[in-house]
Amino acid sequence: METILYNDDYFMREALKEAQKAFDADEVPVGAVIVCKNKIIARAHNYTQRLDDVTAHAEMQAYTSAAEHLGGKYLNECALYVTLEPCIMCAGASYWTKINKIVYGASDPSRGFQRIDYPVLHPKTVIYGDILKEECRNLLHTFFQLKRTKK
Repeated sequence: METILYNDDYFMREALKEAQKAFDADEVPVGAVIVCKNKIIARAHNYTQRLDDVTAHAEMQAYTSAAEHLGGKYLNECALYVTLEPCIMCAGASYWTKINKIVYGASDPSRGFQRIDYPVLHPKTVIYGDILKEECRNLLHTFFQLKRTKK
């Protein structure tokens, strides 16, 4: 059987599908998938409103789901694809998972982890940004634009 190798765009589009689910549920539209050996093992989006839990970010939900799938807490053979640059909390949690790679769509200059001048990620974690950034940014922009017009 032939193995299909997917690329970062493919997996970010899958994360965008999760972000759309969040949008449809009136959650901030951030979506995430975790990939291990070219296979999606976890899908998640923000659940902060539904769960009334400020820590229920897409990344945190995905880490938990992936660890459960793998039967262990370390994700060192995995990659996180998330539509928005992780916040400091989610980046800090990624340190403990030892995740191999983080790929994000839109940058978050106000709350993203890269705004602080202190290493937050595990030293072996590689990071790539701006994958499908326009699509990711547009979904967030539309969500907040709708919120402002409803007031």
